[in-house]
Amino acid sequence: MGTRLKVLGVFKTLHRTRMAVFKDDHRALTAARLKINEEFRKNKNETSEENIQKLIKMGSDVDIVLRQSVVQMEHVAENRLLLRPRKDLLLENVPYCDKPREKS
Repeated sequence: MGTRLKVLGVFKTLHRTRMAVFKDDHRALTAARLKINEEFRKNKNETSEENIQKLIKMGSDVDIVLRQSVVQMEHVAENRLLLRPRKDLLLENVPYCDKPREKS
């Protein structure tokens, strides 16, 4: 795949991630869109293949961090927050047990 297509793919993936991670938060959606566009414009004239590959890797890493680490919360009262996790962040709940497992 050509470098130009990889860059465009990372750009589109970051915007899709932004839409999923910051759903219904217009301020965060706008800020993320502006930051993504700013970073891509800033590096638009990069010609070094090595640097372009590093930037593609950084963009992919940012996508992973956003998907795995960002959780939405909403203020519902003065000292209360409502957590709104995405389905892909929810893990299987394993009950805690004080006793160690017996070896079989």
